[in-house]
Amino acid sequence: MPSSNRRSDILFTFFVAILVLVAWNLRQVLLIIYIAALFAVVVGPAIGFVQKLHVGRWSPNRGIAVLLIILAGLIFMSAFFLFAFPPIFRDIQSFAHDLPTKLQNLYARVQHIPFLQSIDAERLEQHAAAALGGAVGVAAGVAGGLVGFFTWLILTIYFILDGERAFHWFLSLFPAVKRPHLRDTAIRAEQRMSKWLLGQAMLMLILGVLASVVFGLLHVKYSFALGVFCGLANIVPIIGPVVSVGLAAVVALFDSWTKAVGVVAFYLIYQQLENAWLTPKIMKSTVDLPALAVIVALTVGGALAGVLGALIAVPTAAVLAVVIDEYVVKKNDAEIS
Repeated sequence: MPSSNRRSDILFTFFVAILVLVAWNLRQVLLIIYIAALFAVVVGPAIGFVQKLHVGRWSPNRGIAVLLIILAGLIFMSAFFLFAFPPIFRDIQSFAHDLPTKLQNLYARVQHIPFLQSIDAERLEQHAAAALGGAVGVAAGVAGGLVGFFTWLILTIYFILDGERAFHWFLSLFPAVKRPHLRDTAIRAEQRMSKWLLGQAMLMLILGVLASVVFGLLHVKYSFALGVFCGLANIVPIIGPVVSVGLAAVVALFDSWTKAVGVVAFYLIYQQLENAWLTPKIMKSTVDLPALAVIVALTVGGALAGVLGALIAVPTAAVLAVVIDEYVVKKNDAEIS
């Protein structure tokens, strides 16, 4: 190998390593940019729908359509914080206040079970208090993340308004002969990801509403907060629903075994309904990923970026699946044939 080629390979490897190091140090910023791009992809079809609306001879252009969607989102968020957030906050406060007493009652109730007699009630209360302290810390971190939220909002608006030009600029970095294939792959990945995100949002809303109603009918305390948590946690496949129903069952167990059984029964019935009817009707075309791939994506996303990483893990895995299918699987099939 000529020395000039060897030097080029070394310099290229060094340059890639520097880029990876910089990306790792800026991973939080890059994550906000990536989430903004994902949200812009989801909002894209809504913008097209608003632009098709007509009031007499007038129809909104792209800028006005974006403004109307942003106003609708702000109105929705304001209504949520005005009407929904206060009862959620009251439920959380009440739960934190009642937890020590409920733990003592639960401890006394399970003392007759042989393998649970070794549980230390004081240590259990300490762990619960530590968990609540962590939850309060998370809430404080969220309250202090307003700057990040507005940064994300501004980036999302820019992606919506100027995303198409940025996409064409990205394509211009590649040889002209490869651009059509890359463009088709990106469009296919965008459609697959946006359908999953929109469908998942509808499933989250349905589960949140049904859980709140059923928990209320079962007279489970903090039913509204638990229902909202069930809906939000449903965006993380497999793990989210298990964690949310586990928490609801534990809270119901503080009152009675029958309420806990009712919570678990509701979840099992809902899973059958979602898998047999809701998912085929709402999703129509899913990410089509194996369960193992979903778990691996969630694990890697959570390890790299915490909760936000887990939230975007599955749509990101869907995009990677499209890229691998186009540039690895089909290429190998073409070479074999």
